[in-house]
Amino acid sequence: MLIIGKKLSPYALLSISGLLAASDQAVKWLVQQSMAYGEYVSVTPFFNWVHLWNTGAAFSLFANGGGWQRYFFIGIAVVVSIFLIKLILENRHKGEAIAYSLILGGAMGNLIDRVFRGYVVDSFDFYWRDWHWPAFNLADIALLAGVVVYAVALWRERPTFKRTE
Repeated sequence: MLIIGKKLSPYALLSISGLLAASDQAVKWLVQQSMAYGEYVSVTPFFNWVHLWNTGAAFSLFANGGGWQRYFFIGIAVVVSIFLIKLILENRHKGEAIAYSLILGGAMGNLIDRVFRGYVVDSFDFYWRDWHWPAFNLADIALLAGVVVYAVALWRERPTFKRTE
């Protein structure tokens, strides 16, 4: 059951995280099985299905780091994942718990790549004319969605103060 009283079930939230990570891995497997590295398929006038690797962080930050970044990002992902699991189990606020679940799913999807491949597989390439947004994957979408949900939850749950005159 997803909701227990006023709280969301932590097991449902952790299941959502696992499902997101598994879906991310399934998409990456499909890309690697169907396309050579660097290959792309034009889907629309603004979207390509691509097979790219990213050894760095978002926007390929630290991609040319010489290898140290793999272990650095693995360490960060493990620590953050443990912390997010703790927050999900505490589950104080619904909006925040959903955000943690999304962020955890994305972090796990990219963590699996870094541990077993040494890089993250990216497959979505949005562009306009010659300008391309950096390629990304389903895990990145989950991470971003989690951050947006978290920001909205903080905004909605912030205390309001009334002016006294």
